[in-house]
Amino acid sequence: MAKEESIEMQGTVIESLPNTTFRVKLENGHMIVAHISGRMRKNYIRILTGDHVTVELTPYDLTRGRIIFRDVGKKGPGFSSDTE
Repeated sequence: MAKEESIEMQGTVIESLPNTTFRVKLENGHMIVAHISGRMRKNYIRILTGDHVTVELTPYDLTRGRIIFRDVGKKGPGFSSDTE
């Protein structure tokens, strides 16, 4: 059986849930529950509420996903890029 292709979408982290799980609002308006990928966990990538992320979905369950990338430069609220 061939492995199904995953669907990649952009979204924004709305809420942080227990066990490194997050509620993400996708660009198309759908809300999903997503967890951090193993590579991000291994490299201690922090995800905060308001961060823009790339989420990978399977065609079998479109309500759950895996966060595979946090967009650099698009930070959560309260972030100040002024380093003066």
